[in-house]
Amino acid sequence: MRLRRPVLAATLIALASPCFAETSAPIPVNNPPAPQNSFIDLLALMSGHCKTLTVAGRAFACKTVAYAHGDKGRVNFAVAVDDPSDENHVVSFSGENGKRADDNSYELPIDRMLLNSKNRPKVDGLPVPAEQTSTGLCRQTGNFAAKKVNDVTCSATDSEGRSYELLFISDGTPVSVRRIRQSSPSIQDPFK
Repeated sequence: MRLRRPVLAATLIALASPCFAETSAPIPVNNPPAPQNSFIDLLALMSGHCKTLTVAGRAFACKTVAYAHGDKGRVNFAVAVDDPSDENHVVSFSGENGKRADDNSYELPIDRMLLNSKNRPKVDGLPVPAEQTSTGLCRQTGNFAAKKVNDVTCSATDSEGRSYELLFISDGTPVSVRRIRQSSPSIQDPFK
């Protein structure tokens, strides 16, 4: 018993000393959000319906489709999914280096899908989408400068073999375009 007390006391002192040690920096309570390296500089909301919306093999209806152009050149065709079990369900076909073939068509190569739901972690109260490496293409007919889009078709397959399809048909309502700020002249602007 005599030997056990000094060993027990030494163990408690060794375990307790880090609690009393002075540290040079406070211990963070929450992980800070990752710095945003891109901002949306143009947003176009389109009115119509999704004739086809398939997310990983499952069919859905959609609420709306938006085109979002980032100031570093990344573009998303974001689809608000009409999912009664999840009001935060958004699927985005995302890519860079989109090209206008002519004044009435635009093509965007897809390199990732952004998948958002109510179960995703939140930053500033908004869910942060999961990114899934993908390959595919989106085509848009119409012209944002004229505020008229006829349709958007997208097809992509992610690295897990899941497929994503979109056929959005406009109802003829003019596109609501919001230029949030001027983009860099080196980035392709859909209005130039």
